[in-house]
Amino acid sequence: MSEDVIQWLAEIRALKQELAQCRSELDLAYQSANHWRELYSTEAKQRRIEARLSQENIAELQAELHHLKTKARAQTRLDRTPTAALEQELTGIKTSAQLKRKLLEVMQERDRAQAALKEEQENHTRTRDNLTAAVGDAVEQVMSMRSQQSS
Repeated sequence: MSEDVIQWLAEIRALKQELAQCRSELDLAYQSANHWRELYSTEAKQRRIEARLSQENIAELQAELHHLKTKARAQTRLDRTPTAALEQELTGIKTSAQLKRKLLEVMQERDRAQAALKEEQENHTRTRDNLTAAVGDAVEQVMSMRSQQSS
């Protein structure tokens, strides 16, 4: 009987040791799960921030596009001024003083148009740079996601 008790005690010790090992493995599994949960949360937060920034960038670009389209429509209306109206305006000029005043007005309008053109060109360059950067960021994200998926 004492041999049976020794055998039972040995088996109880082995089971206690196995139970302790299982608890240790369970703790490690919980730690790993928490680690991956934190990584996922961090990644999700970054994606939400990137999505919000992208939406803001899209909204800014749409507003700029709207502004540019409005300017283009206004310029188109100016370009459609009938030639007859211009000729009539010129025939109304009788003195050299009137001619000089009209010339001054035209030169000022030309200067404003040149400034508007320069601003338009700068806006175009900024838009192109922003779009190039956005495409580059998107490519980097895709490459990053592919490399994460492959590993």
